[in-house]
Amino acid sequence: MKTLEIERHKSLSTMVFEQLKQQILAGSISPGTRLMEVELSEKLEVSRTPIREAIRLLEREGLVEVIPRHGAYTSAVSAEEIIGIMEVRRYMDSLAASLAAERGTEEDIEKIAEAADAYREEAEKIDFDPNTLIRMDESFHESIASAAHNKALLNMVTELQELVIRFRYIYYSNPDIMAGMLSEHAEILDAIRSGNAKKAGKVAGEHIDGLMNFINAKDRGES
Repeated sequence: MKTLEIERHKSLSTMVFEQLKQQILAGSISPGTRLMEVELSEKLEVSRTPIREAIRLLEREGLVEVIPRHGAYTSAVSAEEIIGIMEVRRYMDSLAASLAAERGTEEDIEKIAEAADAYREEAEKIDFDPNTLIRMDESFHESIASAAHNKALLNMVTELQELVIRFRYIYYSNPDIMAGMLSEHAEILDAIRSGNAKKAGKVAGEHIDGLMNFINAKDRGES
């Protein structure tokens, strides 16, 4: 295969992968859905080869499960799995906020404030875009981790953000959670800005506790 053809093949696979990934994360493709190569090939107007490559990439990320002789299915995400990830995230975010309060420069804190303001402005729109809001939420938390000036911590926080993104689409449909997120972001920012490491770590941890409570309640059918 010529170099140009290889590059074109790679770009097609990447495009298909990104498109399918976004649909799975957003819930447009439900958990347990079988990904049919022929059907996807016709729908996306590409050959089956990039579809097959994209499915392999999705499997690597845990978004698809390939069952021999049965096909590829979008993976389900249990409350137990999400809680497990959130438990780790609680400690990482708490540590990041605490260190940001101790080490954050004026420039760092300004970036956190800008991220919080951008998130609030989008969240207060009647027709807010969930995709945009999710990116802004990630930016807020990553700006805090960046202000901690610990590269290993920043990498872990960033990775954990990706692991819980499917859950984010669920709680952004709940107005009570949305209102709580805004006030909690403000509280975290205030604690970091004041240089109170203990309080910053505490409120950042409580922020994640609230989300875990929401997951548990939803799993019990209470919300």
